[in-house]
Amino acid sequence: MVRSACRRVLLGVGVWGCATACAPFFHQPFSQEKARLGADADANRSLYQLPPPRERIVAAVYKFRDQTGQYKPSQNGSSFSTAITQGSTSILLRALEESRWFNPIERENLGNLLNERKIIRSSRAEYQDLTGQRQPALPSLLFAGILLEGGVVSYDANVITGGAGLRYFGAGASGQYRQDRVTVYLRAISTSTGEILKTVYTSKTILSQQVDASLFRFVNFKRLLETETGFTYNEPTEMAVKEAIEKSVEAMVYEGIRDNLWFPLKEADGQGPAVAAYLREKEENQQTDVLGRTQRERRGRLGIGLSGAVTRYNGDFKSPQLRAGGQLSLHYQAANPKLAATVSVGRFELGAGDFYRETFNYLEVCGQYRLFPQDRFTPFLLAGGGVTARAQGNSTRTALTHLTAGAGMEYLATDRLGLSLGVEGRYFLTDKLDRITLGKYNDSYGTLRAGLTFYLGRNPAGRSEPIR
Repeated sequence: MVRSACRRVLLGVGVWGCATACAPFFHQPFSQEKARLGADADANRSLYQLPPPRERIVAAVYKFRDQTGQYKPSQNGSSFSTAITQGSTSILLRALEESRWFNPIERENLGNLLNERKIIRSSRAEYQDLTGQRQPALPSLLFAGILLEGGVVSYDANVITGGAGLRYFGAGASGQYRQDRVTVYLRAISTSTGEILKTVYTSKTILSQQVDASLFRFVNFKRLLETETGFTYNEPTEMAVKEAIEKSVEAMVYEGIRDNLWFPLKEADGQGPAVAAYLREKEENQQTDVLGRTQRERRGRLGIGLSGAVTRYNGDFKSPQLRAGGQLSLHYQAANPKLAATVSVGRFELGAGDFYRETFNYLEVCGQYRLFPQDRFTPFLLAGGGVTARAQGNSTRTALTHLTAGAGMEYLATDRLGLSLGVEGRYFLTDKLDRITLGKYNDSYGTLRAGLTFYLGRNPAGRSEPIR
């Protein structure tokens, strides 16, 4: 019965996983495909939604190339294929054209253009000599107002790698993933003065994943069933470079508007929603780490916590029971966001068999250490001590000193409300908690605690200056 239930659970998990995460598996190419227009990523659709310019800027790009010098990683030895496309100049020229803010002019193969112009002049001169008809002069070349320089400066492989798998009675599935990163720098240079007007940089992650499933099972005597399937998906590097370059062109336009280097057609667009959205994105980017996680102080300096707990007695009586408890606490965060202090008052009950049951009150002070204080989810450690007193009795109403240690995790549903779950242990400096002195170890009890914490105000360390 148990095995049958486990098999059903595994089958259900496998079907659900394939249906949700294995979309490329159901779109495998089984036939030849015709040529199509190049794919356009939705991520940089905002490039085509830039406000119209007052006047297009004539821009020249000589070389915008791979500056990493990195070769494609290979598991079977060295590879002479480059990890980054060598045609990033062409990608940049198209992005400049699609933005509608720039008139790109040919400079990458300027020698070919000049040779063609010489051929035109020579042909016209020969025709004029033969016919005597005067030919018009060849128009002069456009000169650029700005030069755009830079390139793909970094390709970091295996920034994040990982995977997971499960196998049960010959049936199993596994998945692996890898994330790379490409970084682009772009700068605008004035052709009249040589001054660098603005420099921007953007980055884009590249995802690779592999999913496979297999079954190896004897279905009958001398009858072996073996099957396997899977897929591997690698995000095209060229598409990642294209997105990063298009994002850099978009950023260059907005930075130039902000610094009055160039102007939109409508003056109101200079302070419009598109520019405001870019500045907001830039401010958020200052609080985002290389893994894409928003890093900022979320919790207020003060917090009020309310929790419920299940306690388990560990003392001189046999047959310990699980009993209930509750706690009210006040949290104070120090200047270092990883450290916090907690003052708590609580009430709990201990029990063992049919012959021991008693209620206690306690007051304690603990220090808390958060591993990832700027994330929504963080594990934490706590340690401290306090005093415990019996809730009933008269002559034995003496305070007992105890030490506290524990670990847990907290998730912020909002910046004000935290949900926590943890385990704690309290060790008493006396063996008289259960009124019996027996053995060489003092009394103690363990706690499984779940609670809510409401944070008040904002942490001053978490405020960021607005981007001007």
